[in-house]
Amino acid sequence: MNETQTNEPCLRLEDQLCFPLYACAKEVVRQYREPLKPLNLTYTQYIVMMVLWEFGEMTEGEIGKKVHLDSGTLAPLLKRLQKAGYINRVRPESNENKLILSLTPEGEQLKKLAIKVPSQMQGCIPLSEKDMILLRALLNRALACMNIDRR
Repeated sequence: MNETQTNEPCLRLEDQLCFPLYACAKEVVRQYREPLKPLNLTYTQYIVMMVLWEFGEMTEGEIGKKVHLDSGTLAPLLKRLQKAGYINRVRPESNENKLILSLTPEGEQLKKLAIKVPSQMQGCIPLSEKDMILLRALLNRALACMNIDRR
């Protein structure tokens, strides 16, 4: 292993909070690939579908706020979900700037397969239940404090 070239803690990877957050998130998303294969969804598509399964019809902006994605990232993802037959994207005549999203019957049916995913993912982060609850609470608190509407 190479010796460190700096004495500056702020420049050492091991002293950063952002790196383990990034690496853990990347690994969890990677682990979702296998359970999501039968659904033909990426992780990001899955979280959008979860929002629609939970809340029903929504605007693109509402979904973007829930999943923390901007329109530039969300729009192509929604087009792929529509092409797959899982969602409808409609611009109402009364407000053509709005894009209303809703589930198709196929998108509703997909929920039956999706119900299996959380149990398949259980244990992907090897922490005790108590630590998982604490981790989720800390991450949700940090996210709430950082949540600045940038749209």
